[in-house]
Amino acid sequence: ITDQKFLGGYVGVDGAWPIVDLNTSVNTPGGPFSGRTVGIGDPFLEGSLSWHPKAFDIGGGVGEWFPVGQSAPPPTTKIGLGYWETMFTLGVTWYPDAEKKWALSLLNRYEISGEQRDTHITPGNAYTLEWGLSNSITPLIDLGIVGYYQTKVTPNSGTNASHVLDSVAAVGPEIAMVFPKLNMIASLSYYYEFMAQARAKGQQVSLVFTWKL
Repeated sequence: ITDQKFLGGYVGVDGAWPIVDLNTSVNTPGGPFSGRTVGIGDPFLEGSLSWHPKAFDIGGGVGEWFPVGQSAPPPTTKIGLGYWETMFTLGVTWYPDAEKKWALSLLNRYEISGEQRDTHITPGNAYTLEWGLSNSITPLIDLGIVGYYQTKVTPNSGTNASHVLDSVAAVGPEIAMVFPKLNMIASLSYYYEFMAQARAKGQQVSLVFTWKL
């Protein structure tokens, strides 16, 4: 986040490059499939604007996923998506108490995908709502509960593409810790998908490190 302002918000840039351990076991029309892949996924780069009125943090951004990771037609455990994806983000965090120990966050994402190189199918647009409620039990440690809901907004397109609008929802605990000397925040979260329609249902563990440069 820079000191430069545009439309009253601070100009920022961020990125991510996930390291993924993907373990899959599903039944398909062609028979059971199972496999596991550990590797580096597709990188992401985003430009953002952020505002900080009293009791709120507000941020929005536009970013791009770059399809450099290995991909394959499903079923697969290859980590790369195999297509370009543009993602629009708008989020807000509300601090209901003056000390800002409690925080309620909502993050909206809208994704527009390009053609998948292995299947020549273009995934439909997707909407995701991520949320979290946390409490600062110490100045450096937050505990909370997090979740997400994702649904396909438009159907896939292309030869033999599925037109089903799938969806999924998950919930779970999260802990975040601040390391001032390293200028870093680390968060560990577990998501249990309790609802899934027309798609696989599973569990997810995420360990995220955020450095301020």
